[in-house]
Amino acid sequence: MATRPIEIGPAGIRTARNIERLRLARGLSQQQLADRCTALGRPLTNAAVSRTERARRRCDVDDLVAIATALGVLPAALLPSWTAHGTVFHSAAQPLNRMQGALLG
Repeated sequence: MATRPIEIGPAGIRTARNIERLRLARGLSQQQLADRCTALGRPLTNAAVSRTERARRRCDVDDLVAIATALGVLPAALLPSWTAHGTVFHSAAQPLNRMQGALLG
């Protein structure tokens, strides 16, 4: 039985780029990010992080939440923002403490 190729659309690709961008901005290696996710209860390997960032592996909701937490941002910060016409125009990446401050006043 042949395996079906993984199809990752524009949102998945943009999310993968955001994960890598924020990981690098925090000075973390892929192994360090994987270790942080594992410590949070979502076991990820270095290879899984690498494949996720290269859009060769789907990032499910549980992965997204663990990765965001490990990076210190809300999960929405890893997702692309969309216009009314479905075009990606920017990401909502903001540090968690800024988001909390905005929400709490």
